[in-house]
Amino acid sequence: MPTIRLALFICDTPIPAVVAQDGDYTTIFDELLRNSLPKEQSSSTYEMDSFDVRNKMEYPEDIDRYHAIVYTGSAASAYENLDWINKLVDYTAYVVKEKAHIKLIGICFGHQIISRALGEECVPNGGKWEIGPTTLQLTDVGKELFGVETLNIQEMHRDHIPNVPAFCHLLGSTSVCKNQGFIRYAPNAPASEHALTDIQIFTVQGHPEFTERIVSVVVDARAETGVVDSEMAADARRRANWQNDGVGVIAKAIWKILGVS
Repeated sequence: MPTIRLALFICDTPIPAVVAQDGDYTTIFDELLRNSLPKEQSSSTYEMDSFDVRNKMEYPEDIDRYHAIVYTGSAASAYENLDWINKLVDYTAYVVKEKAHIKLIGICFGHQIISRALGEECVPNGGKWEIGPTTLQLTDVGKELFGVETLNIQEMHRDHIPNVPAFCHLLGSTSVCKNQGFIRYAPNAPASEHALTDIQIFTVQGHPEFTERIVSVVVDARAETGVVDSEMAADARRRANWQNDGVGVIAKAIWKILGVS
């Protein structure tokens, strides 16, 4: 099969303690993708180029070289009126409208940026955090896409997208955050009997790329600085060893959307 070319839009740098153990987002996402590839495939199935859209505001010279854009998470808030965020929203809206053959994969902050590009609002969730492995209640669309009844994903957010964008299909919810991700089919997709490769946009509010080790380091750091209180940190640590479906379910679904199975 032809090589899948991915553009990784880097929206932040992990905290130093994470970088020291697990590397930057390029390394972390490469690990997620390699570990979730079907056994009969190899890492030569894909090439991934990274673009620092935050600090350098850099973008591909020729976006048509890529099959998909993957958006990383960020400690920034997607509603902030910052040049790099505004440019990212505008660029995403352009790709959605003019480059429907390019798939968009949004993770956490990326989910929020894509939602803004589709006309929705990102807002603080009343100070409510979701941290650590969290069980999602899947919709019928989510169950069909992931092939499971419920899904566990690592979370690390207190902003959210209250509403699902027009023409999109909700994947799952929690009691804290209704919109845990969505899909949108390409404009030229059949009206019914969709294949996974017909999906143009896939987002999740959580972090399939985060491991238990990464989340534990982030929880410790945010508890130490008071960003999250001791009770929330203790609850996240209590759930640290819960099942994490990032590699085995979510990333495998991403590969199927990209046509690799």
